[in-house]
Formats: sequence, structure tokens, C-alpha cells
Amino acid sequence: MLKLALAGNPNCGKTTLFNALTGSTAYVGNWPGVTVEKREGRYKKGGQPIDVVDLPGIYSLSPYSPEEVVSRNFILDERPDVIVNIVDATNLERNLYLTTQILEIGTPVVIALNMMDEVARRGDVIDAEALSKLLNVPVVEISALKAKGIHELMKTAREAASTPRKAESVLMSSPLAPAVEKARELLEMSGSSEPLFHAIKLLEGDELEVKNHADEAKLLAEVKKQYQSEIFGEDFEAYTADARYRYITEKLSKVQKKAERKEKLTRSDKIDKVLTSRVLGIPIFIVMMFAIFHLTFAEDFLYLNALYGVQVQGWETWWEAGSYVIDGGIPSPGVLLQSCLVWCTDSLSALASQGLANAPAWVASLICDGVLAGVFSVLSFLPQIALLFLFLSILEDSGYMARVAFIMDRIFRKFGLSGKSFLPLLMGFGCSVPAIMASRTLEHEKERQMTIYMTPWFSCTAKMPIYTAIAAAVFVGNDDLVVFGMYLLGIVCAIVGALLLRNTVFRGKTAPFIMELPAYHLPQAKSLFVHLWDKVKKYVVRAATIIAASTIIIWFISNFDWSYHMVGSIEDSIVHDIGSVVSWIFYPLGFALGEYGWVFVVAALTGLIAKEEVVSTLTVLGIAIGSLAEDAAEGTAIETLFAVSGITTPAVIAFMAFNLLAIPCFAAVGAARAELGKGRGFKGALLWWTASAYVVSMLIFLIGSYWWTVFIFAAIVAAATACIVLWNKGKLKLPKRRKAE
Repeated sequence: MLKLALAGNPNCGKTTLFNALTGSTAYVGNWPGVTVEKREGRYKKGGQPIDVVDLPGIYSLSPYSPEEVVSRNFILDERPDVIVNIVDATNLERNLYLTTQILEIGTPVVIALNMMDEVARRGDVIDAEALSKLLNVPVVEISALKAKGIHELMKTAREAASTPRKAESVLMSSPLAPAVEKARELLEMSGSSEPLFHAIKLLEGDELEVKNHADEAKLLAEVKKQYQSEIFGEDFEAYTADARYRYITEKLSKVQKKAERKEKLTRSDKIDKVLTSRVLGIPIFIVMMFAIFHLTFAEDFLYLNALYGVQVQGWETWWEAGSYVIDGGIPSPGVLLQSCLVWCTDSLSALASQGLANAPAWVASLICDGVLAGVFSVLSFLPQIALLFLFLSILEDSGYMARVAFIMDRIFRKFGLSGKSFLPLLMGFGCSVPAIMASRTLEHEKERQMTIYMTPWFSCTAKMPIYTAIAAAVFVGNDDLVVFGMYLLGIVCAIVGALLLRNTVFRGKTAPFIMELPAYHLPQAKSLFVHLWDKVKKYVVRAATIIAASTIIIWFISNFDWSYHMVGSIEDSIVHDIGSVVSWIFYPLGFALGEYGWVFVVAALTGLIAKEEVVSTLTVLGIAIGSLAEDAAEGTAIETLFAVSGITTPAVIAFMAFNLLAIPCFAAVGAARAELGKGRGFKGALLWWTASAYVVSMLIFLIGSYWWTVFIFAAIVAAATACIVLWNKGKLKLPKRRKAE
């Protein structure tokens, strides 16, 4: 089976092409030994299937980042049958720099000129045939976004894979040609499989090449002295880069003709003047995010009574098919879809209960009150999670999220992070595991560690059901505001935490941030739904495995005592004893107080396994408590639990904040351990998450319950800030320990 590698610059349309080629066959993993995302899939049309590997987006094949090392090693070691080099035709000169390096490897290459529709819209012309003759490899015009030219591209790739190709370099037409030829001969004598590529990298002083070919590097040191540039001196890497760009610029005029433009600003430039404005950029982003949350979580999306001054007759009757009753208003699409799913799961639960009417009581309880109740409580939020991801994917695929990273750099830089940190943090809204892994792309160790410390505070999809379920039970009518507020709280805590760490543990200069902003474009529906399906599938699998197994455990310890006898009251159960023993630790946080405070303690502890467990635990225990409570209110198990527990509003918010900031799930902790190692960095992360969750939750409860405590905490913060400032200025020093005599 043929193996095809996709290589190209970031934002050249490579991922869009990959999704168009592979569709539902794509799967994501990690490269062996490196936490850089690995995407593979299979193209099944037009004959023999082709394995497609999506290499990370890179600008060169020099080892400056893990992505470049991965791409380089794959091409050299794995030896794909053909490389498809995706080139952004709207920015030909910069993209061809990578092409000149790929051509120095003797693997068959096909160049895909992407975004040719945009080139035509601008009135520009690119002669693909002339470019093909110039580079001596096939060139195919495509539009990955509109799926044009893809079949021709793959047909050409199949033909190229069967034709051997000799490595060539544009440097052979530059003054560096004799040095390159001498280096190539040395590498051939040493038995190198790609002598031309390794020779040029050796001349550039490539760290990997110098390490692997130490003897040849010493011999070439004398050769390099004969070809020093008046401009670049001994910097051969800059010398070769200049030679590549000179060749591209000189030859490009023969294959590309740009139309004369009356306006110098492109459409993207005009939009950026507003969206990346210093004044309007951040407010627009906040408004846009709130609109997304309102569309996803608001029970009263449109207030028809307020809009039209009339009562909507018959709406309540229709809506009673779901789990909500709307009085004169229309629910948001997220709530509407969730209600439909809840109606389906409730119907399935009712059928299961009827089918188990003659079964033993413990069997019916295990299946209905345990497994189904726990799993369905998590699955009920699937529509809202999918909708949230759909909106975020639209913003990302359109090119807007790259602008947000640029905007955030202005803020992040003040707190010791760069805009590049925003990208892993943004991934945290999906899942903390890949977000923590993505931090490896950050070059500076301090920034990388700080990013890992902050990532779990950008609420993942597993935390969203916690906010949504509690908001629906306690803050009726303000669901979207509460959920949005929790997401905002995580971001604020991350910024404050970064500021604190920067001035204490991770002091130093912030790394510069350089990023290419892609042109705005309409997202491709197929690409969006491939991403969406991947997220939904992971959530459903998680609910059907980890959550189901954990729910059985929660049901067991809430229905049996230490002698493994089924109990009639939850107060005699194992879970009650466990929760009661550790509840005192959480008394300052408020939610552990009261008769059923131990339930919230147990839910918070199970959240350490997987955050979805919080909702599942509250549901299972809520059913058990609701069956005993005389004043139990009608509604969901969680609504009943909050109704009978008497928990105060500040305590409820403190509970949500604790689950937001506390140690993330086991999988995220494992990812952090892999990135930070077993030493102080990882132990510091665990301590940081635990202490921050405890302190912030306590502040929320105490200030919310006793307003005057704000002055006490303000004085403590002022004193701590003064100490940090004096310490940074060297006016405050910690006492040194005396050495034992």
C-alpha cells in the first residue's frame, strides 16, 4: 500500500486537504516518543488505497522545534512513497522556501498549489506548467476548501510514486555550489542515504548533522572558510537561506503575474483593522464568546412576551414533551436539543424500569438508579457540548482564533506568557490532555511550565456538565450567565496565577511571539463535522466506559454498608461514612456544611478520576436521598438534592469553582507528569492546583456569606504584594540556613 506524506507551512490548507482526502478514516495519536499530534487516514478512491500522514505544519526542515524534527525524521527514516507539498498560492515566495528543502531529498514530490480560487479572485495568474518545469516535479492546482482538483492531485501522486526521483538543490545555481558538491561527496563516501540533504544541513551547521557526522563536519570547516559572505560572514545558515530566496525571487517573476490593485489592503486586512484593534479587539471577542454561550445554554433565548407583548398560547403544552417548561419564551438551540435528548433518555429509563418490575430490587436499582441514571446524566449534555465545539471550530477554521492569539499576546506578555501560550490554553476548552501536550511547542521552559500550570483552568468539556447541571438546578433563568461566568472565572484565575508565578517562581523575560495570520475564509462543512464527530465520539466512549464503571462503584458504596449488606438508608452506607470522615477539610469552603454536605465532598473527590463523575455522582446520590426526603421537590435528581440540602448560593459557586480549579482528571495529571517529569515541577503543579482551588473557593464562600471579610483578604493581598515587590527589587531576602558545624 502506498504511503503519502502531506507537508507544508502552517495555515496553508494542509489539514483541510487531509480531511477532504481521509474523511471518517482519520485518527489522531502521538508520534513515538514525542507529544506532537500525529494524524493518519486512508484515501480509498480511484484505485489502490493510500495511507495519508499529515505532518505538522512547519516552515523549514531545520531542527528548531519538535514539529520540524518530527517531519524531518519521518521523511528521512520512514521513507514515504510520495510527498505532497501543499503550497499557499497566495503567498508563493514564502511557501516555496520549504519546497526547496524538500526537493533536496530523493523522494518523489508533487506540489499542490492550494487556494487557486483565491488567486483567481484577486486577478493574479500562476503558470503551474512553468513552475513544474522550473522545479522539475509535477504541480497540480487545487482548492482544498472547495474540494477542487483533489482527484487529479491523487492521480498525479500515484504516478509520481512509481517514478524514481533524484535529489536536486537550487543552491547548485548559486556561488555555494562547489561547497555543496564537496560536502555531498564526503557524505556519499560515508554511506549516507540522502547525501545532498545531509551535506547542505552540515554546511548550515545543523546540530543533528554535526552530531551524527562529526568527522565530516571538521573537514568541511576549512571548506566553508573559502565561501564566507561579506554580508553573512561565517553564518552559513543565513547564507544558504539568502541563496534560496534569491533563487525563488528571480524565478518567480517567470511563473507568477500579479494584477494591479487600486487598494493595497486585502479583505482580511480590512477585517483585521476592526477585529485586532487595540480598543475593540478584546471586547468583540468577549461579546462573541457570550453570544456562543447564550446560543448554547440559555433557557430563555428569546423572550417573546418582552419582544411582542403577547402571550404565546400552546407553547407550554408542546414543550412539556421535554424536561423544561418555557413561559412565553424560546429556548436556545443547545437547550432545545438537550431537552429532546433528556426526553429520549427518560423514556429509555422508564422502559427499563418497567422491564425490570419483576427483577430483584437490587438489580433494578443497579441498572435504573445506578448505571442508566449516571450515564444518561452525562450524555444529556452531549448536544450542548457538540454545539459549543461547532461554534469554536467555526471561529478556528475561519482564521479568527489566530487573531485572538495575536490579541491575547498583548495581555499575556504582562503576565509572563506570550500569545503562543494561548493556543495550548485554547485547546484546554476541549480537553486538558492534548492542551498540556501542545505546550511542548513552547521553546522556553519557564513559559512551558506556566502554561501547563494554567491549562486545566480553561474549562474542558468534562467540566461543562457540572456548571450546566448546577445552573439549571439553582440559577434558573440565568443558566447562560452562570456558565459563562465560570469559564470567565477560569481565565481570570489563570491570568492572576500567571502574574503571581511570574513574580515569584518563574521570574524572567517573556519570549517573543511571531505568528502568521491566515486569510479569512468560510469554514468547510465536511471539515467541521469531521472535527465534531471526533469530539463527540470521544465523549460518548468515555461515558460508556469510565463513567459507567465508576457509576457502578458509586451505586454500590451508596447502597451497601461495610459488611456488604444492602442498606435501607443512605446514611448507613459506605459512601456516607467516607464523606463524613473527610468533610471537615472542606468546611471553610461552605459546600461541606449541612446534613448532606458530605454528598458534595464525595462528588468533588470522584471528579479527580474524571470530571464527568461529579454530575454522575450527584445524580446517583440525589436519587437515593430524594427517595428518603419528605420535602423532596419535583424535578431532576440534582434539583432534588439541592432543594433538600439547603446549600447557600455562595457555597454552590464555591463548589463549582473548586471543581474548576482543583487537580484535573487522572489522564490530564498523567500528561502533566510526562511533560514536567517526576521532580519538583510536577509536584509543584499538584500543590498549585490543590492550594489554588481551596483558597479561591474559600474566598468565594466567605466573601459571599460575610461581605466584611473582603477587607481582611484585601489587607492580606496588599501585604503579600508588597513583599513580592520588595523581594523582586532585592530589598527583602529570605533568611539563609546555617550549615551544620
